Amino acid sequence: MKRERTGSKLEREVQRVLANDNCTGCGVCALISDRITVNLDSQGFCRPTVNGSESRDKDESEATTFTRVCPGVSLHAPSPEGKRRHPVFGSYVEAWQGWAVDPEFRHAGSSGGVLTALSCWLMSSGRAREVAGCGMSAIQPTRTVPLRITSREEALAAAGSRYAPVSNSLSGQNCEAFIGKPCEVSGRRRLASNTASAHGQSPVLLSFFCAGTPSQHATEDLARALGAEPSDVTSLRYRGDGWPGEFEVRTIDGAVRTMSYEDSWGKNLGRRLPLRCKLCADGTGEDADIAVGDFWATDAKGYPAFDNADGNSVIIARTQRGAELLLAAADQRILTLNPVNLESVAAVQPLQAERRRTLAGRLAGRRLAGYRVPRYRGYNLLQQLALHSAANLRAAAGTFSRSTGLRK
Repeated sequence: MKRERTGSKLEREVQRVLANDNCTGCGVCALISDRITVNLDSQGFCRPTVNGSESRDKDESEATTFTRVCPGVSLHAPSPEGKRRHPVFGSYVEAWQGWAVDPEFRHAGSSGGVLTALSCWLMSSGRAREVAGCGMSAIQPTRTVPLRITSREEALAAAGSRYAPVSNSLSGQNCEAFIGKPCEVSGRRRLASNTASAHGQSPVLLSFFCAGTPSQHATEDLARALGAEPSDVTSLRYRGDGWPGEFEVRTIDGAVRTMSYEDSWGKNLGRRLPLRCKLCADGTGEDADIAVGDFWATDAKGYPAFDNADGNSVIIARTQRGAELLLAAADQRILTLNPVNLESVAAVQPLQAERRRTLAGRLAGRRLAGYRVPRYRGYNLLQQLALHSAANLRAAAGTFSRSTGLRK
């Protein structure tokens, strides 16, 4: 007997992504259909819900767009002619290390204040009226919310990483510049391509190196570990105000409590990631015009050192458009840029390097456990599998074990 399908086609496509834990929480789906809302689920992650009904033709159209755009369904690495390609960081036009010339931006940012400085310059130069991004909620400071940045003051207030679930895309419709996680930027790039004839040029897409999005519960538990109940928090920062910066909460009684980046991320937040983040093919913003990450100093053993210092970033122009913007910003003394070899960046970004090298194994382990996985094309995963076969076998076994444990 045939099982009868229930719900609209769009709802079924969304549920297929959710059922296999492939949702990134990027929120791009909410730009496809006004039937979709994105909220925190019981595990503390941003997840979409489909409500209401549409005509069959519109439902079919929205479902088709969703499957083309959603990063939980597929990702295709960009590879335009004339670009160089790195096995970890993907295609690029040029790469530099650098920082914001303005010391206030450099100090406030998570590494070198590059994205904060670029945001202000895009607005002051008339290239964008506002920039879509995210920042601390004024109502619930432990939460992170989408924002429209329109001034230097707002850019500085939003500076610094936010290691918490937020769907930046919800503030980014029809924007001229967008700052988001790699998955959000990929979704925006593909959505703009899908609707280019109707909306013209896509926004300037700015991204950053991402190791995953921790659960909202992880932030609240970390505040409690410092003796601060979430309801008593008046301000919360994850990083910034120095490099790498500290996790900091301020409470209604005027107390300030802090924890080092190494402890806050390495021992707490970074251990509370959704599975999709661990299966990500792109943690370095390959679909962006410009991608920025920490260019760590290293200790005697070659590992990243998290000692306080002036911020320093790796800055990658992914497109010709991005390269032209960065060179113009440097010419106008907005940014300091110095050429960098991406091999030296790979050495100080071991997590990004290891994830790319062992992704094929993790995907195989997940498939063997009976789950669908996103379709990834153009990321040279088979080459990485051949070069790092033992590491991929271990990754496959570990992912299979964790995935089958989840089914019990």
